[in-house]
Amino acid sequence: MTTTTMPDLPGGDQAEVVLGVDTHRDEHVAAVLSCIGGVVATATFPTTAAGYLELLGWARSFGRLQRAGVECTGSYGAALSRHLQAAGIAVTEVNQTDRADRRKRGKTDTLDAQAAARAVISGRSTTVAKTGDGLVEAIRVMRIARNSAVNAKVKAINQLKAIIVGADPALRDSLAGLGPATLIRRCAELPDAAEDADVVDRSVWFTLRLLAQRVIALKTEAYELHIRIRSLVDRHVPELLEQNGVGPDSAAALLIAAGDNPGRIQNEAGFAALCGASPVEASSGMTSRLRLNRGGDRQANAALYRIALSRLRWHEPTIAYMNRRLAEGKTRREIIRCLKRYIARELFTIIRNPINVTPPVLMTACHP
Repeated sequence: MTTTTMPDLPGGDQAEVVLGVDTHRDEHVAAVLSCIGGVVATATFPTTAAGYLELLGWARSFGRLQRAGVECTGSYGAALSRHLQAAGIAVTEVNQTDRADRRKRGKTDTLDAQAAARAVISGRSTTVAKTGDGLVEAIRVMRIARNSAVNAKVKAINQLKAIIVGADPALRDSLAGLGPATLIRRCAELPDAAEDADVVDRSVWFTLRLLAQRVIALKTEAYELHIRIRSLVDRHVPELLEQNGVGPDSAAALLIAAGDNPGRIQNEAGFAALCGASPVEASSGMTSRLRLNRGGDRQANAALYRIALSRLRWHEPTIAYMNRRLAEGKTRREIIRCLKRYIARELFTIIRNPINVTPPVLMTACHP
């Protein structure tokens, strides 16, 4: 551990201090500030269980520690965030330092840690960090693995089809016209090439069989993860899967955005903003307008989009709403944005209060 210590605070260990942490893979840089923004001490700690204990004890040695600002609480800072929360520290998620400020003051890990603490003191950062200690965290981990399996399967299928295009005409003709599932199965059952075949043909037959077997294994893996994710969602918020257009993957994306502690989100407008489904003010002078929100959790935004498309296809009230807004001159894109905002409002009630939830009546009001 390396440390730089400033003079002690007046009032000793009874004075309030705020912790700021700039997180990295192998080490975290921490800074302790007084409640008025003065730097008390800075230090570097390893990203180990012992390092987290040492960091917490070190920070508490300077005063009463109740608040902390931590960067990257969803990645490098996730374990530290859980450790601090378990110790009763209110952890605030801090975005990276503003680029304009970095250009003026320079960039060091120590300055970033101090900026994280100042963001908490000033109130610039108010987002409560996810706890990451329940079923939603388990869903997030499994969804990462499932998405990886699905992407790898698609990549392997594309590679297999590309190899078939340049394969020997006799082999290519034997595989022509087959459906996707039959093609994969047929390639997985390919024997070794004939002994008198050249090295290219032998390599093609071997590679096609290997890729097809990989596709089958990845498909099985993705399906098993899908079943487990559905089971976890059903245990956590069973009402969510009962809503029109909400499948396990979309439900998982929305739950991950909210986290294991959805109470950290104050209201449905905050959840819509978190999902990038709320309009953003873009007014200046005499001009008053809103623009599309391109921020937020894009996977949660995509989940709202899929739900909206599903309802537009099968849900009569949503179809009627679409027809009414089209008659008013709205475009399909504008209407889908309205639907995403409404769906975020509807589902947030269930996500935050999962027991005995009665969804509101659909489409009572929605404004572009």
